[in-house]
This record gives sequence, structure tokens and C-alpha cells, in this order.
Amino acid sequence: MTARHVLLLTAAAYESDPDGPWVDGGLVLRAAARAGLGETALDAAERAGLERGPDGRLRLPNRRAVYEAARPAHRRAAHRLLAEAALGERLRPAGLLHRALAAPYPDSALGTELAAAARLPGPSHGERATALAHAAALAADPEIRAGRLVAAADQARLAGRPHRARELLRRVEELTPTDAVRGDAALVRGMLALRDEPMADARASLLLAARLCPGERALDARLAAAEAAWALGDARAYQEAVAGQQQAGADTARAFGLGMAASLDDRYAAGRVTLRRVIADAAHAGAPDALLRAGAAALVAGDVDAACRLGSRALAAARALDARPELPRALELLAYGELRAGRHARARAHAEEGLRAARTSGQRNVLAHQHAILALVASLDSDADTVARHAAAAQETAARHGLVQAATLAQWALARADLARGRAPEAAARLAPLVRPGPRQGHFAVRMLAVPCFVEAAVAAGDLVGARGAVAEFTVWAERGYDPQAGAQLARCEALLASGDPDRADARFTEALARHECAGGDFERARTAELHGEWLRRARRPARARVLLRDALVAFERCGATVWAARTAAELRATGEAPPHPEPSPGCLSSLTPQQLRIAHCVAEGATNREVASRLSVSPRTVDHHLRNVFAQLGVRSRLELARLVDRATTL
Repeated sequence: MTARHVLLLTAAAYESDPDGPWVDGGLVLRAAARAGLGETALDAAERAGLERGPDGRLRLPNRRAVYEAARPAHRRAAHRLLAEAALGERLRPAGLLHRALAAPYPDSALGTELAAAARLPGPSHGERATALAHAAALAADPEIRAGRLVAAADQARLAGRPHRARELLRRVEELTPTDAVRGDAALVRGMLALRDEPMADARASLLLAARLCPGERALDARLAAAEAAWALGDARAYQEAVAGQQQAGADTARAFGLGMAASLDDRYAAGRVTLRRVIADAAHAGAPDALLRAGAAALVAGDVDAACRLGSRALAAARALDARPELPRALELLAYGELRAGRHARARAHAEEGLRAARTSGQRNVLAHQHAILALVASLDSDADTVARHAAAAQETAARHGLVQAATLAQWALARADLARGRAPEAAARLAPLVRPGPRQGHFAVRMLAVPCFVEAAVAAGDLVGARGAVAEFTVWAERGYDPQAGAQLARCEALLASGDPDRADARFTEALARHECAGGDFERARTAELHGEWLRRARRPARARVLLRDALVAFERCGATVWAARTAAELRATGEAPPHPEPSPGCLSSLTPQQLRIAHCVAEGATNREVASRLSVSPRTVDHHLRNVFAQLGVRSRLELARLVDRATTL
């Protein structure tokens, strides 16, 4: 007996979960002991590539090559040893699977036993998927085989292996399944599409499942179809997806669908009552999907703190239960909730982790939403290139898959970046189609959130008619109480529109600041203080302006909104007072990107934007874009100040 036998046992152990990174080291070692293999063979196997984890699990990087190189008789012998070593209820499915792989001929009775064991608690989703797929191969009846293949596909989906799930579903199609099995297959296919394919396709598959599936599975399909409609920005389709359900009663999932549908209709009060019941019921929930529904209900009901708490619980549950498809969704809920709460650093941390999780589990639609959230965060504290990069990544998938919500968030982020850099006309042009009624409008759950940005941009760009129209609709929305910041933002918007009535403008700004004190949120309060200070400066009241601008500057810095802090510092200088910071030091040039640094040096030498563009082989628009970011990052206001800073850096 040699190391080769230990390697083959390890490779054979992977057959119970072929895509798993590790195998049960205890199972392999017990099988090796039955074969008379001692420590010497195990040490030799480690030298040949076998890896031991700190928790006793084993990993074999070239497992497929080792398994396929062995003779069939040797493989069966390895599986027989593993079957004998699979002791205890937890390993029963693995033992049955290895028994099946050790048998020279299919065994229908063994397939029935294996399928039953795969549904018991204990095995991972990946192990269940493999066991059910093998149980399907052992079934003589095509209907039984199809049902097991669908169940295997669903377990592969839950294991975060969408490609394997789709492969199993294709095998179902070859068997001409019954309507019941077709319904289950459509539900699994729709759930896969919901995360990684066009939303219209996902919705169609899920509605088919709702027609063909009985009972609770039909409800699951309807709620998932409603989720697809939400991503598409189709409120009517959302209501249609949950139409026909009985009254909520004690069923939390049904209550969620009805409450959300009512909130999109004219029954706002009834919808909120129902959604609050969903949130309350989640106190005893442990499943990630139930916690995610409750978190979504909290966002719609305007309870952002509850949404964040439920998102944290959903994340913990997904990790504890190894619910891989739910992990990126929990991180998306958390990131969006933290963003709504004004905790931007936390939003970034969760969205960045969500990016990694969505890539690993093949969920491009969730990935697009995480990019959109990161674009919004970057519009506070990063250069415009970072905002544009995340927004482009979100919009690429959004355009192909019909993700209206992700596309709206991405455009809002780009507009907010424009606004922070003083490009009000560009910001207004981006936001106008999203906040106004009409066929090109933005997502129904986001468009009102973006109205305050649009009003600020539109007023600065001279579009008072457009701003007033948006404020009229925003007033109705704010009265529903779905957003704790809306009252303060409405007062701020009205102040911006009251340019012809200084007393009213001042009073509305003051009211907005008072409302912010109750609603919380450093960033939105700082936005109001900065706009009030800017208005006072232009009204030639510099003393009051300085007080508000100092307050805004500190608040922006506290919440990490460095781009907005730079804008506020410029306003503070315009009142005749330098902000409480030292002059930019030559060392701060190191914060620029290589392209920004090249442009800064060219401008310091006296070159115009067109001359810089010609010298660096880029467009004048690109030079202008980079130069605005350079000014904001360095805190300089003119080309002369930039030249002085660069000159001091070169003489050190």
C-alpha cells in the first residue's frame, strides 16, 4: 500500500461533492486504515500534493486527474472502503453514494434509499445535489428520474453552483416531464435567472411555475416573480404577480407580498401596517430568505435601522447555514440600508464584500447592484473616474438584463458626482428623465430619493419649471413618511426655489436644519448647511454663512465625504475666511493618479487644456475632467494656485 492509494481514496471522496474544495479528512483516514494504510503512506501522499487543513479536512488540487487515471476496479474498491468508513447518520448519504459508485450495476432500491437520505439534515447542499443526481441515474421510472434531477438542480443552486444546476435542468428537458415536475423545474430555472439573467426571462419562468406548482411553491414562485418585476421597475407587474392571494392571515410570506403591493398602490397606510407586521414576525425568523423579505419590508416602510439589523441577521444566517446564493443578497440589503442611513464607510465595506460573493456564486445581477451602490458611495469621497467605473459596470449588466433599479442608482451616482464638482447642468440633464413622470422615468423606489439632487441641480442650471414640478410630486411622497429624511429635504428644496423671497428661503432652510436634527444623518444635514451657507454668502451675509459652512465642513469630513468637503472649503474661502486646514502641501501631489499628475505639471507650465490634450494624446474634455478632480483633491481654486503648489514641490 502506497501514497497512490491514499490519493485515490481522497479523489474518490470528492465524488460525493465534486465541486467542493475540501473533503472530510476523518472519512478518508478511516477508509485508509481499513485498507491497512498507515502514517507513512499519508506522509508520502502529502509530499505528492495532498493538503491538510487546520480543521482536519483534506484537499487534493489534481483530484480529477488522479481519479480518471485509476482503473475502474480500483475506483470501485476505493468507493467500497469509503462506504464502509461512512459511519453515523450525518455521513449516511455519502455512504450510500459510495455504495452506489462501488456497485458494478445500477440498483433501483439503492437509488430510492440514496434519494431519501439526501433529504435528511446534515449533508451540504453540494453533497445533496450529487447524491440526488446519482439517485436519478439509478431510477428506472423517467418521472422519478426527472423529479430527482430537479431536486438535484435546486440543491446545486443553493450550493452556489448555477452552471451545474442548469446542466441538470437540461437533462430534465430530455425526459418529457409531467406538469408538476415542469413547474418545479421552472421555479428553479426562474430563481437562477433572477440572479444572473434577463429579468423578463426570470419573470416569465417564475409565472409559469406559479401556474404549475401547488401550494407554498406557487407562493414562492409568485414572490420571486414580483421580485423580478421590482428589478424591472414595473409596479403594475409586481401587483399582478401577487394578485389573487388570499388575505395575509398568519402567513408572513403572503403578508409581505400583499403589503408591498399595497404600498405601490394607493393603499399606503394599509401597506405599512402589513409590512410592520412582517418586520415584527421576523423577530423569531432564522431562515435567510425570511429575514431578507423582512429587511426589504423595513426599507419600504421607512424603518432604515430595522432594515440594517435584519440585513445583519440575514448575513449571519446565510453564513451559518452555508446558504451561498443568499450571501450576496444579504450584503446588498446591508449595503443599501447603510447607504440610506448615511453610514457610507459601512456601505462600501458590505458592497465590496458583496462584489466578491456575487462573482464567486455567479450572480451578475446582484453584482450590478453592488457596483451601483459603490458608485453612490464613491460620489462622496472618490474621484470622478472611480464613480464612472462602478456606474459603467452596473449599467453594462443593467442594460442587458433590464435592471432598472441598478441603472437608476448608477445615473444618480454620476449626477451626484457632477453636482459635487459644480457641474449642475450635467447633473440636471442626467436626473431629469429619472425623476419626471413618463416612459423614461427611473425606478419607482429610487426616483423620489433622487429628487433633492435634481432640484439642487435644476435650480443652479436655471430650470425652475422642472424643479417645481419635481417638488410638487416629492411633497406628496414625503407626506407618506417612507423616508425619514424626506421632510428636511423637502424644506431644503422649497428654500432653493424661493430665490425671489429671501425671508421665505431663509425660513425654509432653517426649518430643514431643524428637521435634520430629528431625522439624523450627517451627510444630508451637511448638504443643507452647505447650501444654506452658500445662499447666505450670495445674499451678502458672510458672518452667518461662515458658521453654517464650518458646520458643514466638519460634518462632511466626519462622514468621509471628502469631495463635498472640498466644495464646502471653497465656499468658506469665498466668504473671506480660510478653512481650518493648512494650505495644501507639496506632498499632497502624491495622492494624484499618474495621469492627473502629468496634467497638473502641464498646466503648471502654462499650457491650455487644448495644448495639454495634444501633448498627452487625449481629448480636451478628458483634460477638463481630470483637472476638475485635481482642483477638488488638492483644494486649489485656480490654475495659478496649482502652479504655485507644483513649483514648491519641484524645488523641495
